[in-house]
Amino acid sequence: MSVNRKIAAAFNPSAHIVVFPGDCLRLLKSIPDGSWQLVVTSPPYNLGKEYEKRLKLELYLAQQAEVIKECVRCLSPAGSICWQVGNYVDQGAIIPLDTVLYPIFRDFGLKLRNRIIWHFEHGLHCSRRFSGRYETILWFTKTDNYVFNLDPVRVPQKYPGKKYFKGPKAGQYSCNPLGKNPGDLWVIPNVKCNHIEKTEHPCQFPVELIERLVLSLTNVGDWVFDPFLGTGTSVIAAIRHQRKGAGAEIIPKYIDLARSRIEQELAGTLKTRPMDRPVYDPIETGNSLTIAPWSNNKKIR
Repeated sequence: MSVNRKIAAAFNPSAHIVVFPGDCLRLLKSIPDGSWQLVVTSPPYNLGKEYEKRLKLELYLAQQAEVIKECVRCLSPAGSICWQVGNYVDQGAIIPLDTVLYPIFRDFGLKLRNRIIWHFEHGLHCSRRFSGRYETILWFTKTDNYVFNLDPVRVPQKYPGKKYFKGPKAGQYSCNPLGKNPGDLWVIPNVKCNHIEKTEHPCQFPVELIERLVLSLTNVGDWVFDPFLGTGTSVIAAIRHQRKGAGAEIIPKYIDLARSRIEQELAGTLKTRPMDRPVYDPIETGNSLTIAPWSNNKKIR
């Protein structure tokens, strides 16, 4: 696919990259029915960060429903919606947002295909409860005839030399040579202070997380849309794999940051963590910080 490398500020049929500076509903109202193959986003969690106003939970869900309704209208019949969320915290009590958002998607006629657990090792440490180290991705489809490409996202087999031990295939290798299904528990580092992709945005997608969704749920030339674009990661993952990418963002500094990162991606200079890189293990690499000084220089494991 030849890429129109111009970053458009509004949707038009000839554009391949759109960064809309404004509310996503304004952009969505201009989009023809069935345009997007994949809608992927991490919406505000109603925590009162700089890009959101903290609301009563009912009002927050009503706002989300308005955006979701338009996303469903703009979704192709073979398309998918991936809504990545964490927890809403109310006076110390957590409310898993996926549980309260699910009925909205269901009532719009979508089918939940997976509740993907995104596990990461770093984050705030809690003293009155266990520290949160995962968030969820709700993957919905519009119909039963949806795009799902498993081969591009297979991961290495745990036992590639395993063979069938009985039956007509006895002695043959039982594993797919391309790798195994990655399952619904994804261990991918989150973007914190030492991550190569870190920017000033407090809640940034790692590119490899979205790459896996783009490769599995779209085909070359399809549109990928993120209604809460942030630093542009969803568009970056889309154009990296010959898809078209669009998103909306309301904060001026993040609009500029998204455009800058997309331009770096187009120029081949954007630094990101490779999708197939194993998660760093400080013990296996001999990091000296894994030796506990209070335990006679024994490693922590």
